[in-house]
Amino acid sequence: MEVAAVPVENVAERAPAAVVAARDVTRRYGEGDTAVDALRGVTLDIAQEKLTAVMGASGSGKSTLMHILAALDRPTSGSVWIAGTKLGGLSDTQITKLRRKHIGFVFQFFNLLPMLTADENVRLPLSIAGEKPDREWYDDLLEKVGLSDRREHRPAELSGGQQQRVAIARALVTRPTVVFADEPTGNLDSKTSGEILDLMRESVESLGQTTVMVTHDPRAAAIADRILFLADGLIVKDLGKADASDVIVAMQELDAG
Repeated sequence: MEVAAVPVENVAERAPAAVVAARDVTRRYGEGDTAVDALRGVTLDIAQEKLTAVMGASGSGKSTLMHILAALDRPTSGSVWIAGTKLGGLSDTQITKLRRKHIGFVFQFFNLLPMLTADENVRLPLSIAGEKPDREWYDDLLEKVGLSDRREHRPAELSGGQQQRVAIARALVTRPTVVFADEPTGNLDSKTSGEILDLMRESVESLGQTTVMVTHDPRAAAIADRILFLADGLIVKDLGKADASDVIVAMQELDAG
């Protein structure tokens, strides 16, 4: 299906001030006849203290886009800024330090260390950086995510929903500039998914946490302030806050197009 990119306002001059910004980002894998263009020129700004959802079919480029915005991959061309810093000229060591300071991650399969307790898993980013949490703020965080009575439990002793709560707390513990969530409810049942989505929305409302979430679930996208739809490596629809039925309609329209 051939698609056209949705025009995006010309804000290039303000890019360094954006929480996360991308300008004309492309990503090509391979060379010659076997080359695959995962992204074909993406320009966007991520709004501060908002939750942005990224949707698209398998192969649309949504995971590639998240990896590039999160400094886990480099674009073939184009530019990315995080917290006002342009990534292109940074060394691997500088990128690692930037991710440690500015970025939190929430993954579909939790990625917890099985030998550590919930408390130790949450504090892991701080431990790696040689830092200690502000005790009052840390206790409040664990209370907010519902882990106050699960601190000493290891992952095998926790339900899937509880493990994801640990993963969310771990992403928030450094007070990052932006949290990236990759299908955070994809491995959970419907009831637990709803609880996790409520928690992610609450992190935006009560902590002012800027969040970018990749999802295929209309119900998950419905908690976002903005929904970007990708197809064939382009942003093809930019939707404001919408309920799940509106998201489904938008997806069907793109499939039909």
